[in-house]
Amino acid sequence: MQDTYSNDQLLAYGRRLAARLCDQYFATQPVGTTLDGPAVLRLAPVRQLNLYVVQQLLAQWTQEMARLRSPYFDYEDDAVRQALTQLMNLLSRRIKLTRATYEPLLAQAVADTLRTALDPAAIFESKLLPAEQAAVAPAQLRDMLRYIEVNKPLYQEFIDSLPAELPQERDALLTRFRVYADARYQEVKTLSALLAELSTLLPVTASELRQPQVAAPAAPSATPEPAVTATTSSAPPQPVDADARPASEPTPESPEPTAAAAASPEPARAAEPVVAPALVPAEAPAAQPMPAAPDAPRPKPLAEAVQPINTLNDKLASNRPVALGEKLGVKANGSTIAEAQPKIDSLRGAISINQRFSFINELFNGENMEYHAAIEHLDGLPTADAARSYVTDELAQRYQWVRKDEHVNKLLRLIDRKFA
Repeated sequence: MQDTYSNDQLLAYGRRLAARLCDQYFATQPVGTTLDGPAVLRLAPVRQLNLYVVQQLLAQWTQEMARLRSPYFDYEDDAVRQALTQLMNLLSRRIKLTRATYEPLLAQAVADTLRTALDPAAIFESKLLPAEQAAVAPAQLRDMLRYIEVNKPLYQEFIDSLPAELPQERDALLTRFRVYADARYQEVKTLSALLAELSTLLPVTASELRQPQVAAPAAPSATPEPAVTATTSSAPPQPVDADARPASEPTPESPEPTAAAAASPEPARAAEPVVAPALVPAEAPAAQPMPAAPDAPRPKPLAEAVQPINTLNDKLASNRPVALGEKLGVKANGSTIAEAQPKIDSLRGAISINQRFSFINELFNGENMEYHAAIEHLDGLPTADAARSYVTDELAQRYQWVRKDEHVNKLLRLIDRKFA
């Protein structure tokens, strides 16, 4: 796959699309609905997504069968092989997926579908070549090709060009396919065509799938020149001596005041220390000498300018007794703070992430899908009484909510806000 595309971004889009498709499907189904084989093959509108989900199930089954093997039994016996084949065919017709097990498979299928358009060679390696086999025959490649829909003619023509029934080394096959695909790049389905198809389900652009660009480090800024301190002397500026000390440090060899400075009617000021340029705001103007106003008011003494604090009267006022109504959050009109909270449009949108996990773990025995189904049902009820009855009569009995008053009350308060 091209380096400009990020595996993390592909999988992130896959998760978002899988969540949307699952929301659309499971929201219309009864609580606890599971998916069988036919339902998996038609749930997503894009056929390639469904095929990749089935292929992942096949890979899971193969791994489970491999774990069954042991040195104590003959798994190569014809009767055993035939029985295992029958078991595999039987289980393939008994697929049972909950949303929690199906949604990650669909998210991975979305990412793999995007990779099929981005890098056909990588898909050839991961989807057609068994990782545990050093040599692969064309018949095996044709069998795995049934799970690929995007760019299928490209893979089909390559398999047909191989010597019939002659196993070839895995690495040699991969190298040969890369050369073959590079020569026929114009026949490959482009990413833009696939994105247009997926965007009808959940909008996405090529830029969202690219690797985020790392900003180059900023070049060090030039050191600003020291600010020139304005003086009231009419003497021309003197050249700066690199070895001279700052003006704020008097030296024994300090020169006498110039004649122009001595003749000035204003008394000479003491030299002000030079402020470091980094501490001076960029927008601060240079200090200019301003003549003192003749009638300017004198500043007040510090004792008059500062207001007294923490007087005895303040302490007594701050220690007044608080009414019980204020402690309980009761306003003057009798309404409580909880009742004054804003109305919400839906429970699903108002429940925070932390509160959602709390509800799932405490009220729904850790079952994520059952929580989502219950919230969807509550959002669809017409009145607060119906929602409260569903919680207290049906859900409480089903999940045995004993000593769960705190979490149940939080859910009931959200219901009150929805139907307020």
